[in-house]
Amino acid sequence: MLAYVRLEIRRTLRDLGFVIGGILMPVMMYLLFTNIGENDGTWRTAAMVGMAAYGAVGSALNTGGAVAEDRAVGWLRQLRVTPMTPREVVTGRTLTGVVTVLPSIVAVLAAGGLVNGVRLAVWQWAAVALLLWLGSVPFTLLGLGNGYRLTGPATGVANMACNLGLAVLGGLWFPTTLFPGWLRSVSVYTPTNRFAELGGAVADGHAPGAGAIIVLTGWLLVFGSYAVLSYRRAAGTV
Repeated sequence: MLAYVRLEIRRTLRDLGFVIGGILMPVMMYLLFTNIGENDGTWRTAAMVGMAAYGAVGSALNTGGAVAEDRAVGWLRQLRVTPMTPREVVTGRTLTGVVTVLPSIVAVLAAGGLVNGVRLAVWQWAAVALLLWLGSVPFTLLGLGNGYRLTGPATGVANMACNLGLAVLGGLWFPTTLFPGWLRSVSVYTPTNRFAELGGAVADGHAPGAGAIIVLTGWLLVFGSYAVLSYRRAAGTV
């Protein structure tokens, strides 16, 4: 399985579309959103965490697009004859997604510190990066579920809809304080809102709340089950 993971990581990092959409785009959006009009340091820090989370979600979902391509070229059929179980295949792909979200997170945090002058303690920088890295796992599983279940074009559309919809609803682009009351109530149950809360809490100088961990764990189980079931269904049709 480790050899499989290494192979998929190399393939992903060589993909120009991934580099542009998963790394460069979040950085450009962050710098644009925080350098228009009057913005204080608090907003630049919050936006940095939110856009790093957005980039991580996009990179995680991108794993599903690669899966859909594998199905089209017959790679999934080849995996069926290996000793790996469906759970091991999904786990391997998940590890690939977990590794490939790191460049996006690091790039946005670097833009915040080097360009926008965000100042955090060393432990805060490390903790924000670590929590966003670990918290991206549910979104990798969501992307995998889409990739194993849908066709290539449909996977791209589904992942884009999930990325944009969850980003806006979860408050990754705009503060949820701007939302109407009913939408704020819905937002706290979304995985993206609680995902960003992991890094936002540390940037504010305190530990994430139990609610964020509980909600994210629930989504992890839901998306993980979806990924495994989708793989089993795809394996039975190729």
